[in-house]
Amino acid sequence: MAMTNDTLSSRLDRIRARIDAACLTAQRQRESVQLVAVSKFHPAAAIEQALEAGQRLFGENRVQEAREKFPALRETWPDLRLHIIGGLQTNKALDACRVADCIESLDRPGLADAIARAGDRLGRLPDLFVQVNTGDEPQKSGIPREEADAFITLCRTRFDNAVKGLMCIPPEDEEPAPHFAYLAQLAQAHGLAECSMGMSADFETAIAHGATLVRVGTAIFGSRPTI
Repeated sequence: MAMTNDTLSSRLDRIRARIDAACLTAQRQRESVQLVAVSKFHPAAAIEQALEAGQRLFGENRVQEAREKFPALRETWPDLRLHIIGGLQTNKALDACRVADCIESLDRPGLADAIARAGDRLGRLPDLFVQVNTGDEPQKSGIPREEADAFITLCRTRFDNAVKGLMCIPPEDEEPAPHFAYLAQLAQAHGLAECSMGMSADFETAIAHGATLVRVGTAIFGSRPTI
């Protein structure tokens, strides 16, 4: 039986407390880590509850879903921020640039071309993170390790200060710490201040290795609705 105080607001509070504790352990300022509440597959009503509880930064995997939910929410909460965190098809780049404040999944030259065209058309670019496939997993999005340096350099040359940082999703069956350490070192080598890494099960480890954004979904919103 669910606890009576197991509300979305209370779950957010518990995640925030875990982030507080992880920052304290890592001797980092709490303000250096932001929580991305991953709202994929959850309705706008659930996002409204999170907004009412003070959350302003959200992550969505699919551009179409983001378009359906967030423009109306922005009318009431204009200070909310939306990150696209899922693999992005080139034909969705224009819509992603329209709806999102940040795209965290820039991972190949063809997508860079599509985002550049979208930016030219819109006269603006969202913030950009290069996604690195730190485990070189063939089924997963992200630029391979051996291509990462050259691709990050290309993106920084092309998009300048719009490139804010790097993102990764370590392999599920491996210890995440080495992947987080690698990403943080790679970001530092390229003069990038932001690292989006760590999810519900491992974000404390990510914070210990320098994460500035952690992505948490189910622990806030509950199980994904059946669709």
